[in-house]
Amino acid sequence: MKKVHNSALKVLLALILSFILLHLPVLAQEKYAGNNFVTLKPGSSQAEIVEAAAHITPSPRQLAWQHLETTAFVHFGLNTFYNQEWGLGTENPARFNPTLLNTDQWAKEISEAGFKMLIMTCKHHDGFCLWPSKYTNHSVASSPWMNGKGDLVKQVSESCRKYKLNFGVYLSPWDRHEPSYGNSPEYNKFVLNQLTELLTNYGKIDEVWFDGACGEGPNGNKQDYDWESYYSLIRKLQPDAVIAVIGPDVRWVGTESGYGRETEWSVVPYELTNQENITEKSQKTNHENGFIPPGDLVGQDLGGRLQIKEAKNLIWYPSEVDVSIRPGWFWHESENSQVKTPEKLLDIYFSSVGRNSQMLLNIPPDSFGLINNADIKSLKAWRNTIDAIFTYNMAAGGFIKSNDKNLNINILTDQNNSTSWNPKGNIPFSFELKLKDFSDFDVLVLQENIHIGQRVEHFTLEAWVGNKWQKVTDGTTIGFKRMLRFPSVHTNRVRLTVNQSRLTPALAEFGLYHQIPSNTETLHSIK
Repeated sequence: MKKVHNSALKVLLALILSFILLHLPVLAQEKYAGNNFVTLKPGSSQAEIVEAAAHITPSPRQLAWQHLETTAFVHFGLNTFYNQEWGLGTENPARFNPTLLNTDQWAKEISEAGFKMLIMTCKHHDGFCLWPSKYTNHSVASSPWMNGKGDLVKQVSESCRKYKLNFGVYLSPWDRHEPSYGNSPEYNKFVLNQLTELLTNYGKIDEVWFDGACGEGPNGNKQDYDWESYYSLIRKLQPDAVIAVIGPDVRWVGTESGYGRETEWSVVPYELTNQENITEKSQKTNHENGFIPPGDLVGQDLGGRLQIKEAKNLIWYPSEVDVSIRPGWFWHESENSQVKTPEKLLDIYFSSVGRNSQMLLNIPPDSFGLINNADIKSLKAWRNTIDAIFTYNMAAGGFIKSNDKNLNINILTDQNNSTSWNPKGNIPFSFELKLKDFSDFDVLVLQENIHIGQRVEHFTLEAWVGNKWQKVTDGTTIGFKRMLRFPSVHTNRVRLTVNQSRLTPALAEFGLYHQIPSNTETLHSIK
């Protein structure tokens, strides 16, 4: 009996040892939540690092955030009434008096434009609070609006609930009015107090948005923000809220142009979350043409094999692309004729949401307290164009030819990114699709099942044109969503090939669409 026990014990120990050895290169840590963080063992091979990256997945809050696709930013405050972008903190609250303010109008127009969340600039760098904060007199309570009894944050949050929008808050870390700024311990308490007000008095908060704005305080000292204490408070009071852009959940793309990277990995080295590095690249002074970041922060691949090979830790850290519908972030009457056109907004949409990022579009109300008609007109036309393009997926109902007997087009057109094609075998993976009819299309939409991870590194779409396969388009990363436009193709046969992937790809959605109207060159197939 003793020998039997010893033998069984040896087998058990061997199994435990095998498990440890197998998992040493990719020891997982639960940083903040989810399986979105791994620590790599020193000396890990490239294959081990790539395997680790392939298994990293978003936390539940990151996944919910990614599904929103588009969010509206609303910059409004004293700057609106002073016709400026940055306040000094010395502005008179008596100037704040939006006589026609209607937050239901904001929420209605934003919702009808297809946005799923509204983020309010509750306090910008000038320190003026759009709620009656107990910790400063520089707020709406000192303004003539509603005789000092108003609470704009409350009104916006209630309008968001009425129109089924998620609600997020922006709180500038830099307060140019607050005397304690630069006295780090005292000022950090001040920030925590104001955060507590925002996180406890306005219902569910879905996103907390920080930038890295940091300048000298009135005492000439540099403020050291206690980011970890801010994060801890948010996790305690609003555990489902994502924290962006100085934060552990969402990464700034690196430009305010509206255009993301063509190769956008959601899995990147953990060093990119370093608050000091982000702050160093953030706002210090007011630029005439907006914030101009140092160097090119966009034209690079942040999570490719080369970029992660020396990493000590990897994290799921998705990209957000912020841009304003106007040249400025606050409303200026002189810019009413400079609102981005529907065509420009569509290009931004394809270059942000279509590049594995979320689109954060700023829509600033005017000094009356209303979203201006010029903005509304452009937004409506933009939304109508998107709806027209994506009404009908020409791939739906087609017949798939593939070595994978279990693959059918329904898996790839069910509008459910948690169901996916997980092919067997070795790279490359491909399938051929025969469409129901000969069709004209010029848009490709792909999605990965990011519940499993982000894996595709390169893909190609071909069409049967002129009795041969011709390349239509190709790309690198897919992630949550990739959208590509190309000259219009007329055919009834296409072939998609995944040429390179981190482990087995998990393709969730495949779509072919037609821009309306199309001014692109058409390739005609020989029937």
